[in-house]
Amino acid sequence: MEENIYETPKLHVEYLLFHYGSDEEVLPWENGPKEALGFATRTVSELLRPELLPETAGTRALDLGCAVGRSSFELSKVVEEVIGIDYSMSFIETAEHIRQHGSVSYPRVDEGDSFTPCTAHRPEGSFSERVKFEQGDAMLLREDLGSFDVVHAANLLCRLADPQRLLQQLPALVKPGGQLLLATPCSWLEEFTPKDNWPVGSTFEWLKERLLGHFELDEQKDLPFLIREHARKYQWSVALGTRWIRRSD
Repeated sequence: MEENIYETPKLHVEYLLFHYGSDEEVLPWENGPKEALGFATRTVSELLRPELLPETAGTRALDLGCAVGRSSFELSKVVEEVIGIDYSMSFIETAEHIRQHGSVSYPRVDEGDSFTPCTAHRPEGSFSERVKFEQGDAMLLREDLGSFDVVHAANLLCRLADPQRLLQQLPALVKPGGQLLLATPCSWLEEFTPKDNWPVGSTFEWLKERLLGHFELDEQKDLPFLIREHARKYQWSVALGTRWIRRSD
């Protein structure tokens, strides 16, 4: 059986750095694309509208494809309960370790067999007691999850075998008036998604066609991000960021 790349040590380290690395740890180059740093924080800070959250107790957020957990912790600053779900068990175990212990150490690859020890810290101002992590499939979520004031899914859609199955679940997951925060680099690849399940044409138009019946588009913006492979090799991408407000049925 082909190995799931999201269970490999290489991706594990890259995502810890992507989520928790300081600007200097990720990008020491003066002329680098600094606006692309901190993506797992910015998908919350730049897409979420806190003023739209209800003032009543019991606010909830669902972080789908949470990876090693940074966005879940960011969401805990503004809602009272966060459930972070990812398909990768190693990602979930690491996120839970950070939740319980506050940090985890990892080796950042610099070049070849040269490494620098780094530490991922739970973000300041987050609430570990508000966060729960669990392994799960975004295309087949457990039926007792309930509904949420915020559903956040960053860089997940184009890594699903059948993204339509997730989109079909969203109206039931987001409460009326709630916010759906999506970010995707639109990197459709057959190794993740069979070509028959790709959007035909623009991903943005595809999302509008499938969501506007239940959601109002409230924001669309470009969200650059940067993944470091080693000191001299990076992946620079631009995610399509959107915020949708759940209509009342």
